[in-house]
Amino acid sequence: MPSIATPDDSVRTDSPPGDPTWKAAMKAAIRDPAALCRRLDLPPEYEAGVREAAESLPVFVPPAYLARIQPGDPHDPLLRQVLPLAEELQPAPGFTFDAVGDAAAQTAPRLLQKYQGRALMLATGVCAVHCRYCFRRHFPYQDHAPAPDRWAPALEAIRADASLDEVLLSGGDPLTLDDAPLANLIGQLDAIGHLRRLRIHTRLPVVIPQRITPEFLALLRKTRLAVWVVVHVNHPAEIDQEVAAALGAMIDAGVPVLNQAVLLRGVNDSADVLTELCLKLSDLRILPYYLHQLDRVAGAAHFETPLEQGLEIMQVLRARLPGYAVPRFVKEEAGKLSKTVLA
Repeated sequence: MPSIATPDDSVRTDSPPGDPTWKAAMKAAIRDPAALCRRLDLPPEYEAGVREAAESLPVFVPPAYLARIQPGDPHDPLLRQVLPLAEELQPAPGFTFDAVGDAAAQTAPRLLQKYQGRALMLATGVCAVHCRYCFRRHFPYQDHAPAPDRWAPALEAIRADASLDEVLLSGGDPLTLDDAPLANLIGQLDAIGHLRRLRIHTRLPVVIPQRITPEFLALLRKTRLAVWVVVHVNHPAEIDQEVAAALGAMIDAGVPVLNQAVLLRGVNDSADVLTELCLKLSDLRILPYYLHQLDRVAGAAHFETPLEQGLEIMQVLRARLPGYAVPRFVKEEAGKLSKTVLA
């Protein structure tokens, strides 16, 4: 069974009533799958079928993301990413609980190392949206060190390994942490002399753009480490004016922003959609970095797009887009020393 993030990982919920901040948006997120169906005017048969699927991965949809979903359309590409479906409960050959080999890559609690020179810290198990195709939907976050020493073993392992020059903060989503603990973690990484770069993987600027505050940007400016932010946008409809402003604020603050997308059936499995996405990102000064073939995690088989279709889409993207706007089409394979470039 998948795990749910433990309370010590959760964002603080002491914001005052009416607080318009990102923490208020977290508290206001829809957690009831039936309520999600009702809010979006979905046919009654959807409400009847979502509860069982939501038991394996709970629903969590913040208001800003919900507002971009077209009511009454069960095939809306944003809704499809967050709506539990009965297909999640159907076993599929080749789809496993640990699709990318995270368990074998753990070198310390909350620390994974798959590639030379860099390690990934699971800063938290909390996300600001629960994507139904998530490759860590079954990750045992509850087995890792609790607060207040949750990061100590990972930091100790990083200090002891001088071959590391880059740390990736992932999770969950590291930006669900308040600024104070996030600053504390970045400060401890900053103090490790052999580290040179910090990469933050996050979906917060997309699903709760209010998270990108002046205080957060000032926090990033304080570190000597070269900071890169990798966001996750799968469809152009995910980018509205508020999201564009949040992403632009990071870039204006001197933080390069890259995008990773996943090729998802029924969401973005067309050259037209991905062309629009890549151009929209490029207009916002964001590099379309990777397009991932779906990680074959149990519960996500209905999102898989045939590899041949992905390769055909990439041919069209290359013909339509400038080179810098064409993402690398990749696949992560457990035990490999790098991602496999497919096109």
